Amino acid sequence: MKNTCCYSLLFANGSKGTMPVCDICCQELVSESDLRTHLLLSHLEREMNCPFCSLSGVSYDELNFHVATAHREKDTDFQAPKESGQRCSVDQMDLNPQRSDGFCTSDLTPACPQTSKHQFSSVVHGTSAPNTGVALTQGQGTTSRAKSSPPAASTPNGTRRLVHTEKTQEDPAEHRKSKQKRLSSPQKEKMFSCPFCSLVCGDCFVLQEHVELHLQDQEAPEGALSEAGASAQPCSSVRSDSGLKLYECPLCSLRCTDNSSLQEHVELHLDYGTAAASGDIPGDLRLARQLQEEEEKKRKEEEAKREEKDFKELQKVFGLDGSGGYRKQIERNMERAVRRGQMAPAEFHQKRAEVMESLASGVDDGQSRTTGVMEALYEFYQREARDSAHVWLCAETDHYAASVGDKGWGCGYRNFQMLYSSLRRMEHYRALNTLPDSVPSIPRVQALIEGSWAEGIDPQGASHFSKRLQGTRAWIGATEIYSILTALRVKARVVDFHQPTGPGNTHPLLFDFVKNYFSLQSSRGARLPPRVVKTNLPPVYLQHQGHSRTIVGVEERRNGSVCLLLLDPGCPSGGMKKLLNSNTAPASVGRMRKFPGHLKHSQYQLVIVEGVLTPEEKQTRVLNSRTLRAERIP
Repeated sequence: MKNTCCYSLLFANGSKGTMPVCDICCQELVSESDLRTHLLLSHLEREMNCPFCSLSGVSYDELNFHVATAHREKDTDFQAPKESGQRCSVDQMDLNPQRSDGFCTSDLTPACPQTSKHQFSSVVHGTSAPNTGVALTQGQGTTSRAKSSPPAASTPNGTRRLVHTEKTQEDPAEHRKSKQKRLSSPQKEKMFSCPFCSLVCGDCFVLQEHVELHLQDQEAPEGALSEAGASAQPCSSVRSDSGLKLYECPLCSLRCTDNSSLQEHVELHLDYGTAAASGDIPGDLRLARQLQEEEEKKRKEEEAKREEKDFKELQKVFGLDGSGGYRKQIERNMERAVRRGQMAPAEFHQKRAEVMESLASGVDDGQSRTTGVMEALYEFYQREARDSAHVWLCAETDHYAASVGDKGWGCGYRNFQMLYSSLRRMEHYRALNTLPDSVPSIPRVQALIEGSWAEGIDPQGASHFSKRLQGTRAWIGATEIYSILTALRVKARVVDFHQPTGPGNTHPLLFDFVKNYFSLQSSRGARLPPRVVKTNLPPVYLQHQGHSRTIVGVEERRNGSVCLLLLDPGCPSGGMKKLLNSNTAPASVGRMRKFPGHLKHSQYQLVIVEGVLTPEEKQTRVLNSRTLRAERIP
């Protein structure tokens, strides 16, 4: 039985005895049957392709117009139909197998070169007679072609009809002019890939038409999609919170509420990509890009200025802004005192000479030092404080307060001077030939730290300060104290309480650790230790964010609470001298007591001195300090 779909068969020469020629590609064939097979395989089962270039995916009228304009010198047989009412001869061919419902599955591309776009308006019954054909007539005044092959739909009386889906245009004349211009223009060598499927086109305009097919298929109701587009799902759709269906652009993250808006948006992508590839960017897009680039450049410049300002402020806070160190700060403060009338010029020159002499010797001038602190504490607890169950004190230690030369940044150096004042009184530390005879001044302490970096101790800390401390107001911390002690062959370790371990951001483990440090050695061999114990242990260096102090003892009260006794460099020497007076000692001791509720910083570090290092042990610690790690509790 012949198929109900009809194919157009034409010959280049109508006389018998000549070889049939395909009017589409001008190929000569041996027989009529070969021509039918050629038409079916080469032209009916796929879209129209230009035989001279890479143009594809167009209708016959568009292909005919393209060949006539772009390849006029190559083929003169492709002529557009001169009469609008001209018909083509139709022969019924039994080349394509009939579907079960009696309809042909071939595309709608006309095989006749003199047939333009066809409108399918007749109703075809599923049980039509073998000789029944479909009349193909030229459409009057049609300018837009069908974007997909028409799907079959059922009617109430059991018949089936072909549904033609066609995209409506707001201005058909303008659309036709732009399409003819694109078809007649030379083809681009650059290949463009479809964002919905694996199709690759040689022309961006053909790709745009192909994308329109995908978008129009989305507009068709479910069940009425063409066979060519039924298997493709070009764009994804989602549901908004309100239940509205949204369509997502495959090229960006934009979501549209309808397909028409999505199509216009995708066309903007394609137009912009085409213009960018050819270098012909429209004026408004060029202006928008220029404004965006200028705004981005301005934003980066402002961000760089802000970062530079913040960095300078940070350098100023930590004394790395190059504004001078201990010596310059003393001179500026004395000059300010002279201008205010607080110091006579003669006194200024005398004190300046004393400062220069002290700096040259490397020994602290002792003007901020308070001696006899530990003896005064011992007498106070022996005489008063009956509510204390046990008290443990460190060895004799002097208090060093901040002076005009280091006010605001020298707490770390002053705490090292307190620790060193205790070590130099102990015989086994004094036996080391590496320790200075006297307590060094702050510039001398800076030089000792730089010397430890030169030996290879803590290279990461050295790089942080650019290996330079002298002449600066740089803050130092626990790692710098460890470095200078290691360089002096003093055995020390850094204990890091990196997080609170009690309620209210307190550190009860820190208090227990310090209590064990002072009490364990004194309680050995004694059944009942005395209430006040003066040990021979050096004090403990305590560091937290922004400040450091020295722990010189622990007090355990009768209610079980524990407090630390701290010497603060921020306390002036006049205030510490009140501790030496029995009448004012209770108030001074009260300021030294620190309970767990007083230490609520997020992190604390302790530097514990534990003995003397041999040269071999020192070398091992130098090597291990390349990646300096503290002992973490908990």
